[in-house]
Amino acid sequence: MKRIVVKVGSNVLTTEEGRMDLTRISALVDQIAWLRQQNYEVILVSSGAGACGRTLIQVKNPLDSVEQRQLYCAMGQVKLMNLYFTLFREHNIHVGQVLTMKEDFERDEQYQNLKQCMEVMLENEVLPIVNENDTVCVTELMFTDNDELSGLTAHMLNAETLVILSNIDGLYDGNPANPKSKVIRTVHANEDMSSYIQTAKSSAGRGGMQSKYHTATTVAQQGTRVIIANGKTEHILCDIFQSPDTTTFTEFIQTSPDKH
Repeated sequence: MKRIVVKVGSNVLTTEEGRMDLTRISALVDQIAWLRQQNYEVILVSSGAGACGRTLIQVKNPLDSVEQRQLYCAMGQVKLMNLYFTLFREHNIHVGQVLTMKEDFERDEQYQNLKQCMEVMLENEVLPIVNENDTVCVTELMFTDNDELSGLTAHMLNAETLVILSNIDGLYDGNPANPKSKVIRTVHANEDMSSYIQTAKSSAGRGGMQSKYHTATTVAQQGTRVIIANGKTEHILCDIFQSPDTTTFTEFIQTSPDKH
């Protein structure tokens, strides 16, 4: 059974107005269910708690950025998990929540506990849904973003593939807004592609292509294939694994043998 980590960014899960895109989330759940039917073990790293929480409450007094993050994510994580629980239940799939902190990957005992938790979930066919513990992870305790978290999770669980779903088709050889720019199909982890990286970030998430590129090259060097694709494309997860030759995405693979 092949093991894959799927990371879904906030910009995939939300509409342009910042509300949760229930149609898109439902479609992604359907595709993950299909992957499991094809004998893939799936770990889902999902953003979106903050976006969920913002729609639930109108605050009476101004909050600073840390207070906003803690409040919205604390409330939104409940709503997000309830949504996943309901949608996956339609496929008879059990889910479990795994909230992590950066130090969980830095201290051996916590690292082993986290790994053991997800391994026992997978052994019992429970789908782990992983997110940062946003209520306590602030400033230096934070991951750079969930791209970093997904990469660490993929390495810890020896995943064959990490799929990072964003609102862009992959890494372009120019500005994505330029119609002449094309998606780079394959990147070897030892290649320097930094000149192609756009530094802009999405409005919904903390990460950008620079973060995705860093995670992708790091994880690919460790032996895990990484794919960056557009999570808003219909059937994208199914197509990546069913018809990769005709599906648009960027694939990062380990160092090519003819380079040193």
